[in-house]
Amino acid sequence: MKNRTLAGLLLAIAAAASPLALHAAEAQGAQEKTKEYVKDSVITTKVKTELAAAKLSSLLKIQVETGNAGRVTLTGTTNTPSARNKAVSLTKAVKGVTSVDNQIKVVADK
Repeated sequence: MKNRTLAGLLLAIAAAASPLALHAAEAQGAQEKTKEYVKDSVITTKVKTELAAAKLSSLLKIQVETGNAGRVTLTGTTNTPSARNKAVSLTKAVKGVTSVDNQIKVVADK
């Protein structure tokens, strides 16, 4: 009889604790996503700062998006292949960047 009572008590405790554990896991998952979003925002800001500091006017026409844990996508236009390569190398040098998707198009100024 004692074993049944103890088993019932343990089952009740486990049933009561399950929602709490699930809630804690969901809260931790949300916290991780927030940290990742903030980290990605910081990376985007750092990349934009580096591009602006390079003082090449064509680098100002480049858009930067960061997502998926440091994967940076560069879009927009530059007027030379060397400016495009410079944008990629500056981006790769930023701490936290894990990869660069270079979608920059070279368009000669008219």
